[in-house]
Amino acid sequence: MEFEGTVFRIMPPTSGQSARGAWQRQEVIFDMKSQSQYPRKVCVTFFNKPEEVARLTVGAEYTVSIDVESREYNGKWYTDVRAWRIVPTVQAPPTPAGGVNPPAYNAPMQTEEPIYAQGAQEVDDLPF
Repeated sequence: MEFEGTVFRIMPPTSGQSARGAWQRQEVIFDMKSQSQYPRKVCVTFFNKPEEVARLTVGAEYTVSIDVESREYNGKWYTDVRAWRIVPTVQAPPTPAGGVNPPAYNAPMQTEEPIYAQGAQEVDDLPF
């Protein structure tokens, strides 16, 4: 599954030791884009991926690929949302230096017929 969202908050990392070695888990809260009029927040866990969390910026938009899994423990069910890939959302290109659009964008549209040099004729070289 995947969704697009804005980083709302980056929680502090949690680490520990297991039989397989050291581990680190960090949760990131995303403000998920949705069709609803109410904002939806999703808590996504990054397990042993501190370098990916370090690249995230609060307020930036990302496309997040996740796996959702639920498991039972002592009669209660717990759901885990784990990220396996995160990509920055493509944004509009920045405006050029000076904050002004290039002249081609500011040029007025031609509404009149083009003016040909005297004696020149329009050539129709279309194959059909």
